[in-house]
Amino acid sequence: MNKLYIGNVSAEASEEDFETIFEQWKIPHSGPFLVKTGYAFVDCPDEKAAMKAIDVLSGKVELHGKVLEVEHSVPKRQRSCKLQIRNIPPHMQWEVLDGMLAQYGAVESCEQVNTDTETAVVNVRYAAKDQARLAMEKLNGSMMENYALKVSYIPDETAAPEGPSTGGRRGFNARGPPRSSSPGLGARPKVQSDIPLRMLVPTQFVGAIIGKEGATIRNITKQTHSKIDIHRKENAGAAEKPITIHSTPEGCSNACTTIMDIMQKEAVDTKFTEEIPLKILAHNNFVGRLIGKEGRNLKKIEQDTGTKITISPLQDLTLYNPERTITVKGSIEACSRAEEEVMKKIRESYESDMAAMNLQSNLIPGLNLNALGLFPSGAPGMGPSMSSVPPPGAHGGCSSFGQGHPESETVHLFIPALAVGAIIGKQGQHIKQLSHFAGASIKIAPAEGMDPKQRMVIIIGPPEAQFKAQCRLFSKLKEENFFGPKEEVKLEAHIKVPSFAAGRVIGKGGKTVNELQNLTCAEVVVPRDQTPDENDQVIVKISGHFFACQLAQRKIQEILAQVRRQQQQQQQQQQPKPTSGAQPPLPRRK
Repeated sequence: MNKLYIGNVSAEASEEDFETIFEQWKIPHSGPFLVKTGYAFVDCPDEKAAMKAIDVLSGKVELHGKVLEVEHSVPKRQRSCKLQIRNIPPHMQWEVLDGMLAQYGAVESCEQVNTDTETAVVNVRYAAKDQARLAMEKLNGSMMENYALKVSYIPDETAAPEGPSTGGRRGFNARGPPRSSSPGLGARPKVQSDIPLRMLVPTQFVGAIIGKEGATIRNITKQTHSKIDIHRKENAGAAEKPITIHSTPEGCSNACTTIMDIMQKEAVDTKFTEEIPLKILAHNNFVGRLIGKEGRNLKKIEQDTGTKITISPLQDLTLYNPERTITVKGSIEACSRAEEEVMKKIRESYESDMAAMNLQSNLIPGLNLNALGLFPSGAPGMGPSMSSVPPPGAHGGCSSFGQGHPESETVHLFIPALAVGAIIGKQGQHIKQLSHFAGASIKIAPAEGMDPKQRMVIIIGPPEAQFKAQCRLFSKLKEENFFGPKEEVKLEAHIKVPSFAAGRVIGKGGKTVNELQNLTCAEVVVPRDQTPDENDQVIVKISGHFFACQLAQRKIQEILAQVRRQQQQQQQQQQPKPTSGAQPPLPRRK
């Protein structure tokens, strides 16, 4: 994949011109330039050199009045299912990219290419030629956050004569390596822990940790093979800022020690006399097991490391701040050892929970509970993380009837009217990205005839898409301060059910709806005396925080699925048994 095609070449261009350009930009090549009318070819010694030529020259360098276009030279027989997408915005989230690619077909793999450029590059394999061709036509030159994407074929050595599409439904298969949350920040190492290390550091030391023009944080990242996010813009004016470190357990610990060393040195230089403890953020789900029965686990860590450890009270928690602060006091060396032991316990708890959750994953058919915000695993800020959500289609779903794909559902979610601008975003960017990420249709209903303080968001998609879309909407309202810092986001959702099934949702004497409310902590109301709409449906109102609303929606959908199954069984039983065409019994042989 190291042969290059150079297009838009002037008739005056010569081999010497290309030699000069490649020498000027210090791009090695392993053979002579083959110059034709309007184009040229050259071989590079390796993929790194080929990528440098593409990144540095294509669309940027002019020769005899023409801007050169440089891309991989791909024989026609190898122009199959593999594409390279360049100039991807450096801070673009993987889930947005995944959603964008999935529009054009089933993506079998999507791997990041290491380059020296600010923007990101990925190699993508689609399941079928026509899907790759469509993606190239639609994406090449399209704008993404003020960056024009560049898409070209790359050689597909496995290319075979095109047959029927085997891509199945659109989406992503489980193949392809795990990746970090942003393409521009590098691919996630294979052995990276699913749980990042999250720290709180005093705001006055953030500048020293970042360093001049980011030099210090880049060195830490390079030396410890980690990805480090410093959430400077969060909690404006706060005395402390969160830092998230993604790496192997060893890489996280090394980065943590380096950051503590930097803070200690800065404290000496600035004559800061107060003690600087290590503060680790951990989800409350894991803290009980960290402490252990009668505090035994925590006491053992203190004794083994020579530190003093305290944990913030439960009263500080809210749905959108589910983390507790673990404060470790001692020498830097002692704190480092304590961090290793604390995070070891937390990772063990996480893995145990994931094993248990996967056994119960039938809550939402096809939903990967490992990554949908039940436990935060590395998103900026203190709230539930969606950063590690797998590409759509990574886990095959099943419908309410046990076969095929999950059925699409419609949910009407009511948000504060003042929040509409934040949800839509500049030129509709946020709502488009959210729709891509969730794999759902998301629209804001017109304001006519509604409560002026509320607007209705119409979400259409299967259960997994509903979960993702609603989670992001709840989170966005919290991030944009439409609810107080210690106030849970509670919204009202409406789902429509067939009028004949409303009684099943209510239950005899209201038994079912009361059980629903007790189980989910959501308020569930089926308004009496409703007039069914043109589809013979009535509204069920669900109010509560995110997880309460989700659980109530799922339980109601389970009831409806049961009703539909019973209907099908009744219809099958009522069908007359075939009588015509039956063969008469053969005469018995004597």
